[in-house]
Amino acid sequence: MPRPPLPVEDYASRISAYVYGNILVLAALLPLNTASVVHAGLVVIGTSISTFIAHAFAESVGRSARSGRPLTPVERIQELRDSVPVLTSGLVPAAVVGMGGLGWLELSTALLIAEIWVVTRIAGTSYVITRLRGERPNRGTLATSIVLAVVAIVIVVIKVLLTH
Repeated sequence: MPRPPLPVEDYASRISAYVYGNILVLAALLPLNTASVVHAGLVVIGTSISTFIAHAFAESVGRSARSGRPLTPVERIQELRDSVPVLTSGLVPAAVVGMGGLGWLELSTALLIAEIWVVTRIAGTSYVITRLRGERPNRGTLATSIVLAVVAIVIVVIKVLLTH
């Protein structure tokens, strides 16, 4: 039996977490070209975990403010679940960097592959949203993908320039 579709508020929260997590992982990857493999891997994993915790906390506070009451334990678990896309943003990049640690790839190649992976995930968000709305992808979906990727890269470059 197929699962019922997620309510818009739930999938919107997960999409937000997905984009946010990917942007921060990409921002963590860019300055790592001179890092050791171990350092690079720890930065990617640390970015994913700390961003997950911060995002879940911030969303819980926001949800509590919107409802005007403290969240129930079930609602807190739901916020954690809705924040999981932040956590998953670093899985493949960390694995690819790990391949560099095993000597399967040069670190610079591993970082480039991880960066391309993250930008592709961000660009693909428009396809996910289109499907969640029950629509079919079209040229507009492709155009939106390109815009999402470009905007995300600009945001990451600004973050890296201002913080590193």
